[in-house]
Amino acid sequence: MLIPLDYYRILGLPIQATAEQIQQSYRDRSRQLPRREYSEAAVEGRKQLIDEAYTVLADAENRARYDSLFLSQTYDDISLVEDADGPDSTPEELSGSPQGDRNGMTPVAPPRPTQSPSLEIEPQQLVGALAILLELGEYDLVLKLGRPHLSGRLPETPAATDNVFRSDIVLTVAVAYLEMGREQWQQRQYENAASSLEAGQALLLREGLFPQVRGEMQNDLQKLRPYRILELLALPLEEESLRQRGLQLLREMLQERGGLDGSQDDGSGLDVNDFLRFVQQLRQYTTAAEQQSLFELEARRPSAVATYLAVYALIGRGFAQRQPGLIYRAKLLLVQLGRRQDVHLEQAVCALLLGQTEQASRALELSQEEEPIRLIREHSQGSPDLLPGLCLYGERWLQDEVFPHFRDLNNLTASLKDYFADPRVQTHLENLPPESEDSAQWVVSATQMALPPPTDAQPVLAGANALGQTTSAPSWESAGRSPLGRSSPSWELSSSSAQGSVGRTSVSTPRFPGANPFTAPEPSNPNPNASKPRRRRRRDGVSSQPGRRSGVKLDRLLLLVGGGLLALVVLWILLTSLLGGLASLLGLSGPQLTRDGADVSLTDPLFELPSPEPAPAPDGPLSNTVAQQTIERWFSVKVEAVGQNHTLDRLPTVLTGQALTQWQERAEDARRTGWYWEFSRHEVSVEAIDIDSETPDQASVEAIVQEAGTLYENGQEVSSTDASPLTVVYRLVRVDGDWRIEDWSVQ
Repeated sequence: MLIPLDYYRILGLPIQATAEQIQQSYRDRSRQLPRREYSEAAVEGRKQLIDEAYTVLADAENRARYDSLFLSQTYDDISLVEDADGPDSTPEELSGSPQGDRNGMTPVAPPRPTQSPSLEIEPQQLVGALAILLELGEYDLVLKLGRPHLSGRLPETPAATDNVFRSDIVLTVAVAYLEMGREQWQQRQYENAASSLEAGQALLLREGLFPQVRGEMQNDLQKLRPYRILELLALPLEEESLRQRGLQLLREMLQERGGLDGSQDDGSGLDVNDFLRFVQQLRQYTTAAEQQSLFELEARRPSAVATYLAVYALIGRGFAQRQPGLIYRAKLLLVQLGRRQDVHLEQAVCALLLGQTEQASRALELSQEEEPIRLIREHSQGSPDLLPGLCLYGERWLQDEVFPHFRDLNNLTASLKDYFADPRVQTHLENLPPESEDSAQWVVSATQMALPPPTDAQPVLAGANALGQTTSAPSWESAGRSPLGRSSPSWELSSSSAQGSVGRTSVSTPRFPGANPFTAPEPSNPNPNASKPRRRRRRDGVSSQPGRRSGVKLDRLLLLVGGGLLALVVLWILLTSLLGGLASLLGLSGPQLTRDGADVSLTDPLFELPSPEPAPAPDGPLSNTVAQQTIERWFSVKVEAVGQNHTLDRLPTVLTGQALTQWQERAEDARRTGWYWEFSRHEVSVEAIDIDSETPDQASVEAIVQEAGTLYENGQEVSSTDASPLTVVYRLVRVDGDWRIEDWSVQ
């Protein structure tokens, strides 16, 4: 059989190599061994080819004769193609590259590629030849030559009868997938890398071979997952299915880690702080609705970080979409954070957006944030309360601290005047409960904080959203330190809040495990007569009471028990404070949360990805981002149109005019005659944009395009194109606010 190799490539040398270089390369290649999983037959086949190459090239006469044949074969092939195509043929036509097609990056007819030097080898040497190609980085060629031997299409090969031969072929193809995935990873083609690794995994699982290689693929996939998530979420919002795939990968990571601030191993290599920085980075690629769905679910673990991020999503989305019900849900989540963290400013903003001015004022009085309170007071001079300053602070907070973290809100302007003027907001606020009914559920006065807990001993929290849906908050474990990482007084809600309800909905009252550790619970006394002394009746019918001496002993016993409990509580407080201070000193207190969310920095992101641009105006000028997205959308649509399924429905969404007509005819011809393309990769880089000043709805875009694919006819592979970079000028026109491709030409 013929294999696309020559003696120079086997030794990794150019044809101009000297005799010393040939000898040195032979020694190096002989010392290098393939993976230890290969059989002895595969290793021997590889050695035979290397020895054969050295034997020919080391001898001057043999090398001269080989060079003559090598060069004559190469030039004869080129001349043969030139004669067949005629003297006027262009280089593009000779190469069979996509440049021969002026309306797309795909030729209609199969190209006639030039032949490359090849060697005739024995069938048992095939694995050795593939191993050499693998070492040369020819991964696509290894897959092209190796996969047919596994599919049973070549029954005359040893793979049909020799299990060892087949396992060597499986190993070679799997390692090609592995190395191709790593190469694509280095090229920042993260999804393509994952596809290669998953294809290799599927092959090994199907064959039941080489678990160690499969483990390498799994490790790479786990480390690759954060990059894939960012790449998928950075896609245009129109790519809904791919972006949902990114969110699903993120949920899988969270599940394996045990939450946002979980410390379990997900294989990514990110510790808690690195993962929080990663989450902060991906927030700018997700919408408010996506973050709300994600972080509300994570908050139930419970997680203080997820709760805080869910609050941001609910407030941002509720304000932007004029849904006060979402803001009310954020207000209930702030109750949980308020048990361990000073979030009174956020509570004040929530109350303001819900029109609850008294609660907003009380929350401001409890806040310990000196700088914001000072600014609020400065802008409230001459007013009987702090509401003017709070309104200004709320607008700035939404504009600067909330909206920038959401892909669909970062270009909005926060205006309280427009918010309250919206009829939807007015309708929602009219249906909210009066302040007196639910104020005790979320703003706790300083007097209540100093009082001992109610007799129920277990704090309860109840509430419902403005739409009448029952809501319950997740439980928090009591601790001496705040779950947000900052010390704050620990308080409990009054038991009267357990009886509160919102609107007309009956509210369940789930209890929180872990009462306030600073206060010992009082024993419950369900029987009102239990404190009275009980008479004992003797067998003779005479009743008697315990004497005074026995009563004193009981009092002393109760006193000792109470003192012991009090001592245990005091000891618990001291130990908790001591351990908390020691953990802070050693930096072991875990992730902390600041007012702006997780205590992480965005100045040094883990992964370099371009910041998402705001959605352009329909009548705005053509930007680089829109041009890039338009061309990439064309490639995506083309894959469907001339692919195996021949889906033509999306062609009018990206093409227009002459290009649309030609490609509709071409796709119909492909469906009718049974040819199709499978594309392995494509890349687009916009170099320049030229917009006609007189016709701003038309533009020329110069782009560097790379595309690789394989042409099939009736299920048989016919030819393939490489990924050589081409300069293409696209002519774009704006149709109904969307840019579409009218025509293009290859430079």
